Amino acid sequence: MDAPLRRTWAEVDLGAVRHNFRLVRNRLHTDCLCMAVVKADAYGHGAVPVARALLSEGADWLGVSNITEAVELREHGITAPILILSYTPPAEARRLADYHLTQAVLDEPYAVKLEREAAAADVTVSAHIKLDTGMSRVGFFCGQDSPVDAIARVCAFEHLSVNGIFTHFAVADEPDGEAYTRQQFALFMNTVDALRERGITFALRHCCNSAATLRFPEMQLDMVRAGIVLYGVSPIVQADLRPTMALRTVISQQKTVPAGTGVGYGLTAHTDRPTVLATLPIGYADGLIRLAAETHRVSVGGTTAPLVGRVCMDQCVIDVTDLPSVNTDTVVTVFGDDTVSVLDYAAACRTIPYESFCLVGKRVPRVYSDSLR
Repeated sequence: MDAPLRRTWAEVDLGAVRHNFRLVRNRLHTDCLCMAVVKADAYGHGAVPVARALLSEGADWLGVSNITEAVELREHGITAPILILSYTPPAEARRLADYHLTQAVLDEPYAVKLEREAAAADVTVSAHIKLDTGMSRVGFFCGQDSPVDAIARVCAFEHLSVNGIFTHFAVADEPDGEAYTRQQFALFMNTVDALRERGITFALRHCCNSAATLRFPEMQLDMVRAGIVLYGVSPIVQADLRPTMALRTVISQQKTVPAGTGVGYGLTAHTDRPTVLATLPIGYADGLIRLAAETHRVSVGGTTAPLVGRVCMDQCVIDVTDLPSVNTDTVVTVFGDDTVSVLDYAAACRTIPYESFCLVGKRVPRVYSDSLR
């Protein structure tokens, strides 16, 4: 590894990403497409290299959160269909068309604004209708008042080319979430069927996130949206996934202090014996969650060591008293090896793997490998 990276870095295994995609692909029915979700910089893994790896494996679509993420992919030569899953200002209609992007239509007022801007720019914007079947974020609400009339009006707009419809499941990854997920699916299909009765059909109907893709294959329809499963985390269903990211750092200094020595801001920790403390050049600005200091143990040479005191912006301290073989420059893994997984880390931080990946800071270099090559 190059010298500038010997501070803190994230190792990303594109071979593991490709392996995980293959696992998903093998669980789809024959005609079902797969959208690879690479929003949030591919969950912190790096959108461009991850997207290229997934497209090489046969991903049909890419999913992103916003137009900035989509344009980044286009400007790196990626030509695959891209769906923007969340809000884009209607004034960006020309860019949506120029970059050949598909926009989620969130409701009729949004569609009216997008249509007006597209007409003014003399362009046609590709669109998918988003239904809110019980997540209560964005989408045409499938409540007591049917959204069918509003969707029909939107589908008739001259400058919107509506070729898909989708929803998002709220609890497909919860052990007791089956009944609610089936309720959401029924609302979705009822709306789609009502639109079909009016002669309105869609080339792509998609509901399944990672959990539903694995757990409810009958809901796969025309396309699924694979997200966290691609990054090595199995939502509820056991799967032979491989970890895709390891967050590593090194010991920058090591010292022995007497019992009763305070450690870190606020002196929230004190040693209870003569203690060997090791400083790590990683902190919350790098994505090390401050809550990790309470219970998380980092991986050092096949065993673990606890954090001591508060996590600082750029550094933290661990207790290596019982690890006599360590020294300056010894590699330490925060998460992602056989000893400490991202699930272990997320549990210690009282969060989820999604956040653990996404919080790894931009100043942390991503170092890529491919275990399948």
